[in-house]
Amino acid sequence: MLVLNCTPHKPSFFILKGIPGLEAAHLWISVPWTAFYMMTIIANSVVLYIIKTEASLHQPMYIFLSMLSGTDIALPTCVIPKTLSAFWFGSKEIYFEACLIQMYFAHSLVVVESGILTSMAFDRYMAVCNPLRYTSILTNALLGKLAFLVVLRSILYVVPFPFLLKRLPFCNSNVIAHTYCEHMSVAKLACADITVNAVYGMTIAFSVVFLDLMCISLSYALILRAVVGLSSKEARAKAFSTCTAHICVIAVFYTPFLFTVILQRVGHKVSPSAHIIVANLYFHLS
Repeated sequence: MLVLNCTPHKPSFFILKGIPGLEAAHLWISVPWTAFYMMTIIANSVVLYIIKTEASLHQPMYIFLSMLSGTDIALPTCVIPKTLSAFWFGSKEIYFEACLIQMYFAHSLVVVESGILTSMAFDRYMAVCNPLRYTSILTNALLGKLAFLVVLRSILYVVPFPFLLKRLPFCNSNVIAHTYCEHMSVAKLACADITVNAVYGMTIAFSVVFLDLMCISLSYALILRAVVGLSSKEARAKAFSTCTAHICVIAVFYTPFLFTVILQRVGHKVSPSAHIIVANLYFHLS
């Protein structure tokens, strides 16, 4: 379904095309996507329940983990149900305002998750490098401030996206070549210059990734230096084991993020389906 109109206007709705070139396989693709989504919801819900009910886990490390689990439930829930309804029932239409709302929460939750991972790196630094001051520094008050700053940064970074899109005139097509309302996928439908959108989107993506990764790398460089200086082999093994899970989560989160940003900007020879599948790894690996 196309809306052909040479007069600039605000479309009442968009159509989510899904994965270009793989439309015939949408139903089959939905099977593993549904399984991954259900596993994500169940696993993170169990984590939240255990942390809430077990008093001994009311510690900074597990509080950060509960924040991460909550975000990992919210992030795919912003996108996957609508994608599955399009794959299963052909319900591909999404109202203009709903599209902007979905885009806002999808992008903002990615920024929130990156901030939580950075905070967890700080937590591991304090636990390994300053264990005697760990509880006195990482108080509930500080955790609340960190959570507030993580959310505030996300709001400040992502709020401009809907306004940058609303200012644009649209014409010719209302079909989004994606499974969800992603900022640049919507902006490319505009019949106007979208340089501001592209530059701002790139600036936010790289500032989030490189700023957070720089802080995480610095934390682990200091942790590594402290661990190598330990005289006991058992103590070194214990220190490394406390960081292994966090490092794995960082790799799983940032790898598809970096690929998506790079492919979207410079991977013009890569098929659109590859772009979209990599982008969706966020939501299925959360």
